[in-house]
Amino acid sequence: MPIVVLRTGDAVAEVAARRGEFSSWIAEHIGDAWTGAFSEHDARSDGPLPTLPATAIIVTGSSASVTERAAWMLRAEAWLREAVALDVPVLGICFGHQLLAQALGGMVALNTRGREIGTVSVTGTTLAASDALFGELPGAMAFNATHVDTVVTLPPGAELLAHTPLERHAAFRVGRRAYGVQFHPEADGDILRGYVRAREPALRSEGLAFEAIRDGIHDAPHGPRLLRSFVRNVVGRSA
Repeated sequence: MPIVVLRTGDAVAEVAARRGEFSSWIAEHIGDAWTGAFSEHDARSDGPLPTLPATAIIVTGSSASVTERAAWMLRAEAWLREAVALDVPVLGICFGHQLLAQALGGMVALNTRGREIGTVSVTGTTLAASDALFGELPGAMAFNATHVDTVVTLPPGAELLAHTPLERHAAFRVGRRAYGVQFHPEADGDILRGYVRAREPALRSEGLAFEAIRDGIHDAPHGPRLLRSFVRNVVGRSA
């Protein structure tokens, strides 16, 4: 069975025109770590969500906000709850991280610490060192990120795996195989620079140093490593 990529949004137009959409970035960075297929499903459509169980689920980012509580978000949350109950490996990315947290009993809101955008320093917790997803990564990592909302309350029973200076809950795990990461492991430097260019008016209006953020972006190789770790060490254990 394929890995289901649950699409919850669209990439910035300028980036999509050059690099495609989220699912292609994910597949590119996973590379030959996964020799099976990927199946994309747009969560915003009215069609039924994929049949469970699945080999694994990766939930993409989105410019939408989980706090909108749109009907399609509620359907996706119910589906994710079922997937986690069936022990399906799940990786929620950015909006997907927030959607998974909300689905499992957490809470999402605007981050009072402000927008997090650029190549950011991510610190693993002591639990991360022995975790299936993070165990092969160093304790100090760099990932590309862009978001304004945050998981203010983790789901019951969730284990915190990473944090950043602006994000207390940068990564978590619920159960054995359900993960959320607030950053974008699928976004390389070129992709994120496109996002920063698109967000320039908002960054300047918020008093953020646009040029410093733009110039500080790099490829953040821990991103592809994390995606491959998900396939090999989380999906692989359940395949």
